[in-house]
Amino acid sequence: MAERVQQPPAKRLCCRPGFGATCRQGQRAAGAPCGGSAATQGGSSRTLSPESLLDIAARRVAEKWPFQRVEERFERIPEPVQRRIVYWSFPRSEREICMYSSFNTGGEEIGSSGESGDETRLPFRRGIALLESGCVDNVLQVGFHLSGTVREPATSSEPELLCNVSVSFDRCKITSVTCSCGNKDIFYCAHVVALSLYRVRKPEQVKLRLPISETLFQMNRDQLQKFVQYLITVHHTDVLPTAQKLADEILSQNSEINQVHGAPDPTAGASVDDENCWHLDEEQVQEQVKLFLSQGGYHGSGKQLNLLFSKVREMLKMRDSNGARMLTLITEQFMGDPRLALWRQQGTIMTDKYRQLWDELGALWMCIVLNPHCKPEQKALWLLQLRRWSNMDVCPLEDGNHGSELINLTNVLPRGPEERENSLTRPHRTVFTRAIEACDLHWQDPHLQHILTEDHYTNYCYHDNLDSALFDARGWPLWHEHVPTACARVDALRSHGYPKEALRLAISIVNTLRRQQQKQLELFQTHKTELLHRGITSVTNLEGWVGHPLDPVGTLFSTLVETGRGSEDGAMLDFSGAWPCEAMSCEARCLAYEDTPFLEEGESLVSLAVETALIGLGQQRLMPDGLYVQEKVCRNEEQLLARLQEVNLDNMLVKILRRQATLLLEAGPYSGLGEILYRESVPMHTFAKYLFTSLLPHDTELAYRIALRAMRLPVLDSTAPSADLSRPPHIVSVVANRYPRWFTLNHIESQQCELASTMLTAAKGDACKLQTVLESIQKNIHSSSHIFKLAQDAFKIATLMDSLPDLTLLKVSLELGLQVMRMTLSTLNWRRREMVRWLVTCATEVGVFALDSIMQSWFTLFTPTEATSVVASTVMSNSTIVRLHLDCHQQENLANSARTLALQCAMKDPQNCALSALTLCEKDHIAFETAYQIVLDAATTGMNYTQLFTIARYMEHRGYPMRAYKLATLAMTHLNLSYNQDTHPAINDVLWACALSHSLGKNELAAVIPLVVKSVKCATVLSDILRRCTLTTPGMVALHSRRNSGKLMSLDKAPLRQLLDATIGAYINTTHSRLTHISPRHYSEFIEFLSKARETFLMAPDGHIQFTQFIDNLKQIYKGKKKLMMLVRERFG
Repeated sequence: MAERVQQPPAKRLCCRPGFGATCRQGQRAAGAPCGGSAATQGGSSRTLSPESLLDIAARRVAEKWPFQRVEERFERIPEPVQRRIVYWSFPRSEREICMYSSFNTGGEEIGSSGESGDETRLPFRRGIALLESGCVDNVLQVGFHLSGTVREPATSSEPELLCNVSVSFDRCKITSVTCSCGNKDIFYCAHVVALSLYRVRKPEQVKLRLPISETLFQMNRDQLQKFVQYLITVHHTDVLPTAQKLADEILSQNSEINQVHGAPDPTAGASVDDENCWHLDEEQVQEQVKLFLSQGGYHGSGKQLNLLFSKVREMLKMRDSNGARMLTLITEQFMGDPRLALWRQQGTIMTDKYRQLWDELGALWMCIVLNPHCKPEQKALWLLQLRRWSNMDVCPLEDGNHGSELINLTNVLPRGPEERENSLTRPHRTVFTRAIEACDLHWQDPHLQHILTEDHYTNYCYHDNLDSALFDARGWPLWHEHVPTACARVDALRSHGYPKEALRLAISIVNTLRRQQQKQLELFQTHKTELLHRGITSVTNLEGWVGHPLDPVGTLFSTLVETGRGSEDGAMLDFSGAWPCEAMSCEARCLAYEDTPFLEEGESLVSLAVETALIGLGQQRLMPDGLYVQEKVCRNEEQLLARLQEVNLDNMLVKILRRQATLLLEAGPYSGLGEILYRESVPMHTFAKYLFTSLLPHDTELAYRIALRAMRLPVLDSTAPSADLSRPPHIVSVVANRYPRWFTLNHIESQQCELASTMLTAAKGDACKLQTVLESIQKNIHSSSHIFKLAQDAFKIATLMDSLPDLTLLKVSLELGLQVMRMTLSTLNWRRREMVRWLVTCATEVGVFALDSIMQSWFTLFTPTEATSVVASTVMSNSTIVRLHLDCHQQENLANSARTLALQCAMKDPQNCALSALTLCEKDHIAFETAYQIVLDAATTGMNYTQLFTIARYMEHRGYPMRAYKLATLAMTHLNLSYNQDTHPAINDVLWACALSHSLGKNELAAVIPLVVKSVKCATVLSDILRRCTLTTPGMVALHSRRNSGKLMSLDKAPLRQLLDATIGAYINTTHSRLTHISPRHYSEFIEFLSKARETFLMAPDGHIQFTQFIDNLKQIYKGKKKLMMLVRERFG
């Protein structure tokens, strides 16, 4: 808490006109200790002496009455009475001091020190350390004012610090603090803590004086003058100007100071009009919250804000009025956050963590306005405040970013057509709307008061009214109210420190839910035939309890579990209007909770909490609209399940699990696990996984019934296309045209997959159950990626290293893999190749029959390319043969299947599969010839030159040059190289084809050259081929022992003459083409090109003449390009 160095002004004026100095003298000894004797210390020493009536009365007065009222009530107050009232007015509990000097006030913090970590730096911990180190001195209590000095020991980086501390208090509350350390914080500084705890722990060592005004009343004029002069002398530099100013005003007859009767006394306690509350530095609260908000969730600011919210709840539980005051300050800063307006303008969604802070803010206001002892005028002020915030444009909405048409808290009856129409135009609900609505709620209902105040409340006319809605069949009270609203009452009772009342109401609500569940079951059984025949129903709960803004299920669960564990603390609630009595001891509380009424024999609060959570989680409810609320449903469900998993299951809890699981299965449209499921109901996958794992050791059949029923996801069943259901096209196809959109569909499907995986793991070794789970997966899961994950999971479980493979589970894995192949066959999927390889691996583990099966039906599973390049190749690899331990006969059968597959693929997709088919069929002559014929048949129509050249090279490599030659010539017919494609990748294939033809002989070369001349227009390529053909004799490296003439081919005769003429013509055409758009920077390159052209021209008998004529033509045609033509003349004449 920020300590202001200036002394606070006196709270009231003190004047005793009927009392003089004579009546006061001798009534007390100077320097008497604060506590007096041990018998009057209020139990400060461990004696068995009874407390005096004076102390009992003084303590009660000190707690409730402002001292001014005491003075006004009695004409004369004896000094011993004043002394005891002043003594008892200081706070006696360390818990409140701890609350205002640390984030936590657990019992382990109070009265202990030496903790490690961050807690040691909390002001409360540091204050204890200073106190126990003897650093507190000069402690003096003057009336309602405590002062002293606290010495902060020197450290390696800081010198010793001596702090002057003063504390004002009233009615057992510290009302103001001052410390010279200058610390700025929400909490009291360690020095204030040390001084306060000194007074609490060592009251007998504190010198006590009555208020200073009382002392002054005893002085005569001379004593007063001496007193003032000594005071000025000691502090002349500080008080002299003030003293002179006051003297001047007092001596002035018309001054304002002389118009007032009496004078202020800062030690005289509170006036009648003063509010009795603990000191809270509002400015520091505002500054700290503003700072945390400005950090935007970084540097632990979100955690700090949550700690402040916890501090508010702590204050409410202590019934400290600063709780609402502090929350008001926090809310003002939240509403003033500049990001709200910015996000609204930009249409940006606030972060999830920030959104959760707003939810907590709304929940806290709900608790505050539901305070059972809230005064009407105070509630009216809060209502105005809440409405003002709610009406601001930047106020966040309850559902995150979308309007929510949820029912009003105080109106739970079905709405008619007119009301439904009006609801569509109703303003959006803000985070404060529920608190505003809660202001209309009250606690005066007689039945509610009896529930809260009587352990064994029963209706006197119960036996005459068996259908009473106020009691169940056992005569136990029920509370029929909108469930989230009723649970908000429970939260408010707990928050304001009434745990026993909260427990009573919680038990009544749970019993009401139990009765409602039974009634719903009976109603469904009555109309079961009709509903099942219709096959569809409207959702029975528009407003789900899980993910609800008021968290009704979580509230009930916490109330029951924490009370059952004895962790609650509080007092009894008195509805007569008086404030509660003192808090019970821990032993008394535990004893009271052990005798909690309205529980079955053998039942406990924890078992009741578990049953409550099961009822809430199993509720069939509509998926809400909006990203944030949908994420909140998932998050709230996971939080509840995490808390359930912390509970150890005993026989009673297992019995409850089995009963609730059975009820949920039979409850029809009221249960998310019933036979009738609304299309847009929230799925039960995560909840069912918990039930399955919990029930499995105790009731296997029931566990599987629950899990299999929960596998449904009807929102996809009714919209899923028949083609591939893989992500991302799948999600788009489902949610793009739906309202509301399921933003959490990815998460939901993942949870569905987790449930299925859990069942597969548990069903290992049970063929019947595995088959059932497999059928459920195939029916309900629509995502190929999730089915693939399940297939992989099943494979891993089936092939664990420490046991033999589970063949049944392997077959399930294979079946799932086959489904994935079928789902993704006609769509793009980046994991497709991984899936194909995995499937072959899985089939290999299953056995040779599985491999043969997937090859027989390859066209329904794989593309031709996948079938040949992955499936058949892997099947025929040595590693597969070794893994399967195949004999020669089995190897041959598997190879035949692979070759048949390859030929089928080559027929269907020769472009991509022909080469693979040839490779796979190498060892079988007939199959190889068949594959070769497929290539020839496809060469003229379906295959391009690149594919044909590749296969031709393969044929040459395998020792079939003539077949390679034939394929090369076929490839040449598809090729077309223009004059400027001198870097085309097919050039190497053309050169290879010509080299192959040349090596085979003159006839083959003569046959291929016309094809080259027709297909290739690039002069440099043609000249390269021409030179290669003139270097060696055709057929010199021919195979098949073919004889040749041994002479070089003549350029004057066919086929080289044709090639020479084509080359010269290509140079001429290329030259004209290049000159059309030539630039000066390419002149030198062009001259080099002409030089190469001349070399080709000169290969002809009349080449010199042709080239000269060619150059002359260029000079004539392009004479405008003077510089270029000059370069031509310089080089070529």
